Amino acid sequence: MSRRQVNDGDRARQVLAQEAARIIVEQGIEDYHVAKIKAAARLGMSERGSLPGNTEIEKAVGEHLQLFGRESHVDLLRVLRRAALSAMELLVAFAPRLVGPVLHGTASANSAVNLHVFADNAEMVANRLQGCSVQYQPFERRLKSRRDRAETFAAFRFTQDESAIEATVFPVDGVRQAPISPVDGKPMRRADRNAILRLLET
Repeated sequence: MSRRQVNDGDRARQVLAQEAARIIVEQGIEDYHVAKIKAAARLGMSERGSLPGNTEIEKAVGEHLQLFGRESHVDLLRVLRRAALSAMELLVAFAPRLVGPVLHGTASANSAVNLHVFADNAEMVANRLQGCSVQYQPFERRLKSRRDRAETFAAFRFTQDESAIEATVFPVDGVRQAPISPVDGKPMRRADRNAILRLLET
C-alpha cells in the first residue's frame, strides 16, 4: 500500500470522525456506533475499514465542542457539573459517582448527567427520590461488566437544577469495579464529589 493510500485512508477516517461528532452533538446521539453508521451513510463511506474507533470519535467530539462552543461550552460544563453535585447530595446515602461526558468534558446541550449509585436494591433509591418529592422515570441500562459479559441494571431518570440526571444502580460492592467503557474498552472513570469540586475550580 502506498503512502498516499495510507494518508487518504487516515483523512477519510478523520472526516468521518468529525461528521460523527457533529451528529452526536447536534442530535444528542449517545451510541458512537450509530453515529458512525449515520456519518458513513451521509458521506457515502460504507467500507468498514474506514470507520474510526470510538476514541477517535470522542476526541473529535471534544474538538467540535471547543471549536463551535468555546466559552459557552465551558459554561455548559459548569452548569452540568453543579447539577451533578446537587443530585449527588440528594443521593449521598448511595455513594454516588459521576461518569460519562459531563465528567470527561465532552458533554453537549443534549447530554444527561450520568451517575452511578450503590444500594442493596434499586427500590431504596426510588424511595429516596419519592421521599424528596422528585418525579422520576425508571428504566434499564445494559452495561458490560466484563469484556465478554453484559448485565442489565435498574436506573432512574429525573431532573435536578433543570438538568437531566440518569442514575444507574449497582450493588453496594459494585463500587470496587466499574463497568467497561464503550469508548475505550477500559473500566469507566468515576468521580466522587471532591473530584468534581476540583474540576469546578479549574
